[in-house]
Amino acid sequence: MSEAAKKDQDWKPTHNIWLVAIVVTLGAFMEVLDTTIVNVSLPHIAGNLAVSYDDATWALTSYLLANGIVLTVSGWLSSVFGRKRYFLICIAGFTLCSFLCGIASNLPELVIFRLLQGFFGGGLQPNQQSIILDTFPPALRGKAFAITAIATIVAPVLGPTLGGLLTDSYGWRWVFFINVPVGVATFFAVQALVEDPPWAKARPRGIDYIGLSLITLGLGSLEFVMDRGQELDWLGSNFIVVMAVLAFLGIAGAIAWLLYTENPVVDIRVLKDRNFAIGCVMIAAMACVLYASAVVIPQFAQQQLGYTALLAGLILSPGGVVIIVLIPLVSQVTKIVPLKYVIAFGFFIMGCSLLYSHRLVPDLDFWTLAKMRAFQTTGLAFMFVPISTIAFATLPRTANADASALFTMSRNYFGSLSISAATALVQNRSQVHQAYLSEHTSPLDLGYVSTFNRIQQDFLRQGHAASTTAQGATNWLYQQLHTQAAVMAYSDVFLTTAILSFVLVPICLLAGRKPAKGGGGGAPAH
Repeated sequence: MSEAAKKDQDWKPTHNIWLVAIVVTLGAFMEVLDTTIVNVSLPHIAGNLAVSYDDATWALTSYLLANGIVLTVSGWLSSVFGRKRYFLICIAGFTLCSFLCGIASNLPELVIFRLLQGFFGGGLQPNQQSIILDTFPPALRGKAFAITAIATIVAPVLGPTLGGLLTDSYGWRWVFFINVPVGVATFFAVQALVEDPPWAKARPRGIDYIGLSLITLGLGSLEFVMDRGQELDWLGSNFIVVMAVLAFLGIAGAIAWLLYTENPVVDIRVLKDRNFAIGCVMIAAMACVLYASAVVIPQFAQQQLGYTALLAGLILSPGGVVIIVLIPLVSQVTKIVPLKYVIAFGFFIMGCSLLYSHRLVPDLDFWTLAKMRAFQTTGLAFMFVPISTIAFATLPRTANADASALFTMSRNYFGSLSISAATALVQNRSQVHQAYLSEHTSPLDLGYVSTFNRIQQDFLRQGHAASTTAQGATNWLYQQLHTQAAVMAYSDVFLTTAILSFVLVPICLLAGRKPAKGGGGGAPAH
């Protein structure tokens, strides 16, 4: 064994590994929180900056766009700067941009600062994952990933609640200002406690301009298509067609180039490991369900039930408590039950909960919505830690940087796409259901005529002039039709995500039975 190899094998962190895990997870928690904390604040941002709600969504889209691109290349950036140095740069840049977002005076400024915030935030999660993988021995990684789960699962769930509280109490700008003290404290804690192992130190590495450009073109164009496709009539818009073509060319070209070149910006060859490839598929599917539902439920509560930002966010809070309680219990279960069966059970529970949530009605009360969300998060508790453990179980530690970048990108980027897809599906299905329901608003429809006459009589009893009751009844029935169509559209989103969850159940069983030769030695997927 060479001296360098022996030095790598003998390396151990100086500081307490659990303290290191908490510190680096705090940085990732702050970043993940920002993917959903803005959701309930969008109406307030639109009103304060004098723009439409659709325009205000750029504050969310711009962040996700930059974040998704940087996630892919974070392993390369980590190797260029050194992992600890790059992690500190990301924390400092994210904190500064959070402050700039909070003082933005118009939408263009906010969008630019959110782009920069996403750019720096994109390096936090992969580096956190790599640090934990290198700091903890394989036997303890499951417990370490339980801490990581707090950032990955609980943060998106609690984001709308915290965002609603800050927005209603202090204004939307505090959604960004809250990151400043947390970021400063995390920066100094990481500086003091985290250290780079020999294989993660900075080393000269050329810039893969072609790979970087293709990734940016492909992922950026696809995000734009998903986010603006519904608004611009999808393929009915020449601009969307062009962006879709660019997305295909960029992604296909990036895959071909990254497989061809000797020093790619990210080594996608790690996907040859079956456990890791299946892990990426499972974490992407989990993120689609997690992020889509975390956006749809507060949106439904605010737009259809008239909830405040705080109340809409509080609907998700019981789900966060369920996850925190269940994750330690699931960690004990994984010692007895093979991981792939635990994950399959999680997806099955998730599918059942979303199928139950499919039964939406216009007059749902707060606690019914909260119970629906809590039921949904029950499945999540059985997925994240086992999926993470399986994904890295058979990988050599020298692949941790690139693998963490791809794993985190699979989670965050597909999660961001699901937000756009869920929003577009709600709009599209609302139009479809409204068109269908409108067929029954005819004078020839006995049910409609009966309801119309009854509403007219109600208006008369309330003291309205006879000459206005017909118009009043028409307006009331139109509002009911619009509300019912929207409720049915939200139900369709839950049904779609339920189907996705059920489809993933058999895929979970494809995970390998034991670590491959030379693998990381993590918990077997059997």
